[in-house]
Amino acid sequence: MINNGGILERKEKIVAGAAVALVLYTLSLSVLGPVVSAALRNRTISNAGSVKAIGVGVYWDQAGASPVTSIDWGFLEPGSNKSVTVYIRNEGNTEASLAISTSNWNPSNASNCMTLSWDYGGQTLKVSEVIKVALTLSVSAAVEGINNFSFDITISATGE
Repeated sequence: MINNGGILERKEKIVAGAAVALVLYTLSLSVLGPVVSAALRNRTISNAGSVKAIGVGVYWDQAGASPVTSIDWGFLEPGSNKSVTVYIRNEGNTEASLAISTSNWNPSNASNCMTLSWDYGGQTLKVSEVIKVALTLSVSAAVEGINNFSFDITISATGE
């Protein structure tokens, strides 16, 4: 003879246990979610840096209608990279190569844990030539104690 009552009772206990586990899981997410979210927000860093151009124009568009005067890197997480695309036009009267530098880091130790790079290949630009360049800001995973930062970017033409 099969005891169906015992099997049903055991299934009911399993379902009840799963329901309790689901409720506990949901409660833990509702309590821990904001804490984890706040912790992640506290690790983000933000910036808006100025861009200076010497002998070149730096623009958001290829036509040169919208000059880049600053870059808002937004919120960055430790260990992350963010790229922005700009267009650089040789506005001098001779062919030129490009150079990039950073300065005025605030706080000054931000330059120890952040790096600005670009994908410019070193080619010579003819007068009025425009090239597309990606600027990439990389943040070290080990960055600590920096919640806001700023720095200046200088892009200059070097004559041939």
